[in-house]
Amino acid sequence: MPASIENESAIGNGEHRVDLTPGRFLKEVRERLQIGLREVQEASSAIATEEGNENFYVSAARLTQIENEQSIPSFFKLFSLCAIYGLDLHDVLSRYGVNANRALSYRSRFLPETTREVSAELYGMDNKVMVPVRLDPSFRWESTQLVNRMVAMWGEIPAAFLLSLSPRRHTYGYVGMADRTMFPLLRPGTLVMVDPQRRQVARDGWKSEYDRPIYFIELRTGYRCGWCQIEGGRLLLIPHPISNAQVQSFNLANEAEIVGQVVGVAMRLVPPETPNREPASRPPTPLEPAK
Repeated sequence: MPASIENESAIGNGEHRVDLTPGRFLKEVRERLQIGLREVQEASSAIATEEGNENFYVSAARLTQIENEQSIPSFFKLFSLCAIYGLDLHDVLSRYGVNANRALSYRSRFLPETTREVSAELYGMDNKVMVPVRLDPSFRWESTQLVNRMVAMWGEIPAAFLLSLSPRRHTYGYVGMADRTMFPLLRPGTLVMVDPQRRQVARDGWKSEYDRPIYFIELRTGYRCGWCQIEGGRLLLIPHPISNAQVQSFNLANEAEIVGQVVGVAMRLVPPETPNREPASRPPTPLEPAK
């Protein structure tokens, strides 16, 4: 059955999408999987029982109506059908003319002055970005370094946070737990997104420390993240004044290389209660979700 489900997912995103009505599509999926009306009814009954909501139940008669386009299924029944057939719920919703991603384009038009919580989710098989799913066990959380070189496996997931950014254009860095160069702007444990196309150090153009470009630098001994200034053939790595770190000078010819400018940040604002003392293979406390 998994192979069949994968084939149906391909149908959901392929050329047949335009040719099939939503009901006809659901019927073809069911027939291709060789699932009878009564089997769907029994499976949906189990879902309704587990969810504690009879709206998830799809009777054989109701399914016949849905497949024959006599009525539009409720969200609950559509959920059950997608769960049974192994389909993407948002892909099937789009067949009924509901594009969940359109909510993102509308939300900035209404109540723009109001501070509020908004969804950061992207839906659909085409809206994916590359993210790390398994780290190299030799990675040391104490050191600042490029995420690309610490990742043993990459995967794809939807992420609205990266909607306007290209995973093929950007690289990712991690600010080590022992690196306080840009504290408090960038706390230890911060994940940063770096644009390699922005390697030219800006001389001016910022009005405050929040506007001044931050660069990710590769050194002989590792990596650093901070403000930069070029003087002759030397690169000055300038820390945040509150960090108590010292300005460092490197020869651009053979001691330092600008990887790119930091263009995105994922950072925990509340510091951990206790220092991290876990093995290097476990993510540090600052990146774990709050309990």
